[in-house]
Amino acid sequence: MAGREAECPRGRLSALLAGRSKKQKCGRRNGQKLQEKALRILSCHQNLGDLLQEVGSPVGKKAFVPSNSGTDGRETSVPDLFVVSALQDQAAALGVPVGILSAQTAARNVEKISAESGHAMLLKGEQRKKLSCLLHTLKDLSTQNAFSHLQFAQEMWKMQSPLTLDIAWQLHREGLVSLEELLENNPDAPTLVDWLCNSLRLLCHHLESPSLETEPLGTILTDFAAVFLRHRFQKMYEPVKKLELQNLSKICRDVLERMLAWVLDSVAKEKQEDASTLKAVKRWLCVFTVTAYQGTIHPESLREFFSHTLAQVLTYNPQLKVSDAICLQKEWSFARTNTVLTLLYRKLFVLFKAEELIHHLQQVLEASEVNWHHILSCVSTLLICHSEAESLIKDFLGQLLKNAFQNYDLENMMTAFLITRQAALEGPAIFMPYSEWFKVAFGSASGFHSSTKKALIFLFKFLSELVPFEAPQYLKVHIMHPPFVPSKYRPLLLEYIALAKTRLTDFKVSIEDMGLYEDLSSPKEAVQPHHQAIQDVEKAVQIFENTGKIPATVMEASIFRQSYYTTRFIPALLVPRVLPETPDSRMALIDSLKRVEKIPPNMYATYIEECQAAKEKLLQEESAEMETSHPKEPLELLRAELEVLRLLITDQHKQEELPAQIAHISEKLAGVLGHMKDEDEAASMNLRIQLNLSIPEVQRQHQEVVDLLLTSFCKNVMSVSYFLPPERQGAWASLFVKMICGHRQILPSLLSRLCQLIYHQGSSLSDAHIIGLAVFAVHLNEAKLFIPAIDICSSLVPFSTAVRELSVTELWDYFLVCQTGESFIFCMKFCTATLSYFLCKFASLPHDHFCTLLPPGFVKKLQYVVPRLCVEARDTGWEGNTDDLPWETLSHLNFCYSKAALCLWKQPHFKELLQEKVFQLALQEWLLMELGIHPDEDILSAAERQEFHYWALYQHYLPLPATAGGCDGDLQMACAVLIDTILDFCQRSELGKCNHPNNPKFSISQRRGNPEIYSRLQEMLLELELERRRASPAICGKEEHFLFQIFQERLKALGNGTAVREKMHRQQELILQTRILLGLPPSILIATRRKGKEVVLDCKDFFCFINTELKNICSRGSTLSYHLTAHFFRGLLSASLECGKPAREVTAIFTLCQSRCPIILCSAARWWSRLEPVLCSEWKRLFDTPLAQGLQSLRELQASVNSFLSLESSSLVADIPWLSAAFLHFTVQQQMVSEKLGEVLERLGPGTEQVLVSLLFFLVMDFISTRVAPQEGVDAQKAIDWAAKVLQRLQEQGVCWLSVFSLTGPAQSPDQILCGAVSDQHLKLLPIAFYSLLFTFDSDHLTREPQFLHVAVDMYAQLLQLFMNGTTEVGPSLREQRPCTRDPEESLVLIRGAHQFLLRAIHQCPQGSFSNLQQLLDLCATLDPEIKAALVDFSTEGDLLDEEPLLF
Repeated sequence: MAGREAECPRGRLSALLAGRSKKQKCGRRNGQKLQEKALRILSCHQNLGDLLQEVGSPVGKKAFVPSNSGTDGRETSVPDLFVVSALQDQAAALGVPVGILSAQTAARNVEKISAESGHAMLLKGEQRKKLSCLLHTLKDLSTQNAFSHLQFAQEMWKMQSPLTLDIAWQLHREGLVSLEELLENNPDAPTLVDWLCNSLRLLCHHLESPSLETEPLGTILTDFAAVFLRHRFQKMYEPVKKLELQNLSKICRDVLERMLAWVLDSVAKEKQEDASTLKAVKRWLCVFTVTAYQGTIHPESLREFFSHTLAQVLTYNPQLKVSDAICLQKEWSFARTNTVLTLLYRKLFVLFKAEELIHHLQQVLEASEVNWHHILSCVSTLLICHSEAESLIKDFLGQLLKNAFQNYDLENMMTAFLITRQAALEGPAIFMPYSEWFKVAFGSASGFHSSTKKALIFLFKFLSELVPFEAPQYLKVHIMHPPFVPSKYRPLLLEYIALAKTRLTDFKVSIEDMGLYEDLSSPKEAVQPHHQAIQDVEKAVQIFENTGKIPATVMEASIFRQSYYTTRFIPALLVPRVLPETPDSRMALIDSLKRVEKIPPNMYATYIEECQAAKEKLLQEESAEMETSHPKEPLELLRAELEVLRLLITDQHKQEELPAQIAHISEKLAGVLGHMKDEDEAASMNLRIQLNLSIPEVQRQHQEVVDLLLTSFCKNVMSVSYFLPPERQGAWASLFVKMICGHRQILPSLLSRLCQLIYHQGSSLSDAHIIGLAVFAVHLNEAKLFIPAIDICSSLVPFSTAVRELSVTELWDYFLVCQTGESFIFCMKFCTATLSYFLCKFASLPHDHFCTLLPPGFVKKLQYVVPRLCVEARDTGWEGNTDDLPWETLSHLNFCYSKAALCLWKQPHFKELLQEKVFQLALQEWLLMELGIHPDEDILSAAERQEFHYWALYQHYLPLPATAGGCDGDLQMACAVLIDTILDFCQRSELGKCNHPNNPKFSISQRRGNPEIYSRLQEMLLELELERRRASPAICGKEEHFLFQIFQERLKALGNGTAVREKMHRQQELILQTRILLGLPPSILIATRRKGKEVVLDCKDFFCFINTELKNICSRGSTLSYHLTAHFFRGLLSASLECGKPAREVTAIFTLCQSRCPIILCSAARWWSRLEPVLCSEWKRLFDTPLAQGLQSLRELQASVNSFLSLESSSLVADIPWLSAAFLHFTVQQQMVSEKLGEVLERLGPGTEQVLVSLLFFLVMDFISTRVAPQEGVDAQKAIDWAAKVLQRLQEQGVCWLSVFSLTGPAQSPDQILCGAVSDQHLKLLPIAFYSLLFTFDSDHLTREPQFLHVAVDMYAQLLQLFMNGTTEVGPSLREQRPCTRDPEESLVLIRGAHQFLLRAIHQCPQGSFSNLQQLLDLCATLDPEIKAALVDFSTEGDLLDEEPLLF
């Protein structure tokens, strides 16, 4: 056959057949016969290998004829029929099956194609086409059962040259032979693993070639990986192939492990490996891409693969010792770790939550030797990639420390330190610094190390063993923030510190050169001492700017680290510079340190001299620059035009030239400011001015021009006023101010400069400046329509709570403050000048227009200041010259401001103004101003201030009509206004305190306002109380306590909003009201009324206020504060003086408290150890008779509890079970530890069942308090454990305890009384306590109670409702006692647990529990259909349901 090929030119079979069909025109039957003969002849003279290759080509498929031999009627190409015929003939001749022959022939063809490509990893283009043609033919043969897949797979491994990965993948992709079949049919497993690994590595290198299409080639990797995963991690269900699958699974496992080892070895040798190897390694990581396996690998198998791989990575080649990790871990942060390793971690993390990864890390650390490099770099990557990992890592570290100290295990200890340091390497934004962690873990008596001496020895032994390997920064942490050590074990600490200092000496590191704010745990190299000092200064200035106080660290350094402070810190702080005109934060810090004598005088003097020299040098440089460049020429032109204006305004004959001159000034001003573009001018129309009262900023380019304009205006005012009164001065001032307002870009700087001058520097201004600025303010207000809205803020009122959209008319109220003596005098001067000018200038205006134009603030300020500073103004009989306004005397600068103010005060026009409501200073406004006074800085002495208060309150406002801002002679109305105003003032002050807690302007006394106003309130209330008690019996009996009415009305106005802000506002209001109550005489709380001929005590209003409001801010949910409790009892004893039988009345109030206000008795039980001596001495002082029965009963009850607990008595007085329980509960908490509670419960004999139930109630409230107010220090776990013990005791005695959690029942039952003594928030959280308590018990014992199911379902429904209302209702968990911790996931865990508990309980409850089935179903409603269905399924009494069917 080969000779035949040599004789004839090799032609295409299709061409031959086609040529024959063209030459012979014959019928269909003859053509078919000829074709069959031709096929028979050719089949004997063809090379089968070439035939398979040629037939699969596109050209060989052109001729198609119908074939009758097919069983399914398909069309078969002529070449395919020919190939089958040739194979059949050859197989018959050789005596082998046609499928085997075709497989062997195809294998030889594949080998030939591979040889033509040079056995390269990837086939070339021509060979790829040939392989494609061959595979196409083989697929056709397979459809005709002329090809053996199994034989072909075996033949692939018999080739002389190894199979390439590309060919194997092509066979798999075309569906001819799967990769599984290929791998299963290789008889040599080790060789197969070597081939696979080598081929995959080579493929990874090829994929990095830029000339190849990496996307389809990358599919080769993922397809092979899918096979490996499918047979390594997925379950197999074919027992017949069990052995083969085990072998294949082992091969897949070995390949995956060796490829992972290749990756990790390359990472370990990254410095020796070239870049191409690392790129190839990174390419292999595509097999860890989750999306590549969608639909092919089961998710659980994928999770198992990722988990297994992560464990392998963390335990791979564990050669590094712990000492090596300590020294090297600073190089293992996320940023420094090889990107291949971090990419691998990130891909492995995709399928897991942070909790699962931490758990996996913990398992690996506990079970295996680990690679510390991989462990710690994994921790860093986890912290970077998972935001919630920080808290989980902290919990993990806490568990490690706990285990370490419990078992004295060095491994856990070392792991905790390594992980902490690794986490701290990522910076404070990711994890707390190592120094902070060390302080938290070991810096207090609550640390694990402080429990026993053995624990301390263990800690210091561990730290000492670390010293030879420690970096200096960690030794510094241990020295500067040492562990807490009891004094008797201090030698252990000193021994370690000596060792650590010796090691630091080896490093040539001095503790004395450490910075104040040095990051001790930073992995960076230590900076030079002078650089560290500069950083310390910057940090100290920043803290001082935020707090207004010298940083504590600086003060400590000045005492304990004098060497560093004087030689490093102070020189860095006193670096010479040009000092700003307005002292900045740095200068303020320097002044503060100088005042407390923390800066040596000689150093400060040198600093000031050098700063002055720097300023002079700068001025010389600027002068030289001005001479060469003339940058201020436009400003000089403006100054010249302003001088021309000054000459014009003083000449009466040239008034008509003023508008033109002001237009010239406007043009020159535009030249200085720069002409605005059209778009800028359009934008300025929507301008809103931001003005910071505390630090008003004038733009640097506007500073000089603003000062020039204001100075020129003031000079012009004084010049023209010397010759002419305001009404004859023309319109120049109005035109001038309006012209300035037309240049909108300068308005922010102008207002800021006015703020600087009036608000900050007013007391230092000259009289000329004051008059000029007063006139400017009048005309600025006249031009208010040209001035945009103003937003005011200050360091005390940030923009988030700023006053917004003020008009310039309202602005003066904020500029003119009266808090110190100097500010009072300036305010009087400014307002006197303003009003005097205004009354003269606009006297001819209609009255309505006049009142609209005048800012009310000036009139009200003057009404406040003048009577305060001038006693004559308080005397209505004082008469001065009432015809002339004081402007003439003001303008000549030779006058007395007090006389000018008094002259204005008596001026008829001014008095007419005071008849207008808009200008009247109401009592509330007067009080707000007076409350803002700082008594220590007031111009009045204490006696003068008291005299002024009496005049204002009793002579002025009390008789003044209410329409004019007074009280109509009603003392009660005056008291109400005082209380309202004080509360409003305190609310504003508390807001400022919250925004700036460290600002010295918000001290407690200043937040509460002028204390003397409180004294006036006390006096007025006492006078009112005396009047009330002296009134006739009829009036006295009908009168209600107005104080609580005021409080209730204010609270009603606030509403009961559910938003957090509204709740906090309401709570703050209640706290302030309580503060006022405590500042009043105690007897004010208790009313008296006549009952027949006797005087009786009436606490109804106070009880109502407590029950509706105060109990919601009480301590632990069921007790008032000590101060409020003591205040009430002292008031009770004091008020009883009016009664004929005080002891009886006091006892009657105590009896009334049991049902009307039980929280008072609960509070007495809690604070009795402090209350008893106070009340007994008070009673003795007032009456000197035996104690009232009510007080005596409380005293005896406490004595009974003390005797019972001290084993002196075997029984407990339980006349009022819930009160006995309260005393027992609070006494046990104060005197005992939790371990003895069981003994106490055992000793409670018969008849104390209700005491136990009430005791359970108080313990439940304690548990809830840990969620509502964790800062109170109640231990949640201890509370629930105690409650569980009590419940266990109740179960043993067969006492029903469910009433504790049932809010329905008889009104006077003990449990309902106690419910009235706790806050609404605590009652709302009862479901959480209910299920938290039940989870500690076996449900079999709890479900025997008939009412259990009803209560359990009710609590579950309320729990679901809590969650629906918001997870913040649930509060922190038992294990997390931090305030403000709210975890929605934790709420879900509780709800799921309650759900499962209730489902089990429904099965176990007796049939009687379903007697009110419809009620149970109504409780569930639509909240939980599953519980609803379970209730129906397990209730057999169908007649209990309504007749209508239940629809689900």
